[in-house]
Amino acid sequence: MKKIPKSRVAGLLSMLFLLVFAACGSLPEEAAQYAAGTQDTAGQTTEERAESTKHAGTLDGSAQKTGDSTLEVHYIDVGQGDATLITCNGHAMLIDAGNNDKGTAVQSYLMHQNVTALDYVIATHPDADHIGGLDVVITKFDCGTIFMTDDEKDTATYRDVIDAMDYRGYSKTAPVVGNSYALGGAAFTIVGPTKLGVDSNGNSIAILLQHGNNRFYFEGDAEEQEEADILSTGIDISADVYKTGHHGSKTSTSDALLAAVSPQYAVISVGEGNKYGHPNAETLNKLRADGVSIFRTDEQGTIVATSDGSAITWNCSPSESWQAGEPTGSSIGSTGSTASQSAVVENSDDAASPDTDADVTVHITNTGTKYHAAGCRYLKDSDIEVPLSEAKDRGYTPCSVCKPPQ
Repeated sequence: MKKIPKSRVAGLLSMLFLLVFAACGSLPEEAAQYAAGTQDTAGQTTEERAESTKHAGTLDGSAQKTGDSTLEVHYIDVGQGDATLITCNGHAMLIDAGNNDKGTAVQSYLMHQNVTALDYVIATHPDADHIGGLDVVITKFDCGTIFMTDDEKDTATYRDVIDAMDYRGYSKTAPVVGNSYALGGAAFTIVGPTKLGVDSNGNSIAILLQHGNNRFYFEGDAEEQEEADILSTGIDISADVYKTGHHGSKTSTSDALLAAVSPQYAVISVGEGNKYGHPNAETLNKLRADGVSIFRTDEQGTIVATSDGSAITWNCSPSESWQAGEPTGSSIGSTGSTASQSAVVENSDDAASPDTDADVTVHITNTGTKYHAAGCRYLKDSDIEVPLSEAKDRGYTPCSVCKPPQ
């Protein structure tokens, strides 16, 4: 008997499969995918998944096809940190996940939004207040493409994220400026960083998200130099909504960047009563002068913008306080009143004082009384990252061996 080739057997089986389900009046989605040879991408590598969703070129500002799709952008309140969930047509992506103690909270929020998997995860840069909770998210959710730069930090927080990726068998995908990716009826384009420098903030991944005629711009903690680099690419980053760089710090939102984005709305992710002076009075004054409506997580909690492709609606009204963060080192009354924790923009020169080394991260242990630099031998048993200012406030003193920042 002549042996039938395997390829022909497979073809006959596929035809029989189609005929059986056609006789029933409908073809299940899984069956249709099988017959058409378009099974899901569960078996693909990270790079293959990224390539399969990538569009050629960049968003050009023209209307994207949205159909009946709805885009939601959730600026999650994670205190002094960043975490943004974006959903569209059953697809989801996450940009950052707050500090180390916010991982479970972000996980719970995603589950409450019925998110079971993430098409994309973006770790904008390796600072703890952005990637601290990502190890929990990566462990608990199936993730497609994980965007990370080659900027690394010798910290327990960064190692936890890498360990979680190794545990799940994920690898990072380097962001390439100009590459665009689909997210349901929306799409996003990577616009930064154009190069890596010595400062992590200046290496932040920046993206432009478009849904129909609505556009959203995100830049992590990018500061003025990276903003200038982004503008030098010539990519149109004009947007309806601007997620302010570096929590509203004066080191971001340059005049040129603000003019290029020309937003109607701005969202500031910032912690109530934070010690860094965020948001800075200078930045708030710029936004106010340009007639930009402000939303703030420290005042309004989690903020949700909903786009139908032509209009954007919000789950709350814009903030009307225009109050800057209290400068680092200032006294804050025990009453916790708004007046003692913040300063009205137009009436406070002190509020515009520059950020200090309070952004520096140091390391402490569960039982010690000293704070340390990364890699100190006294961190073998435990290693907890905290801001330098917090370590000082808690009475820790610098280690005389590793000589951390003071």
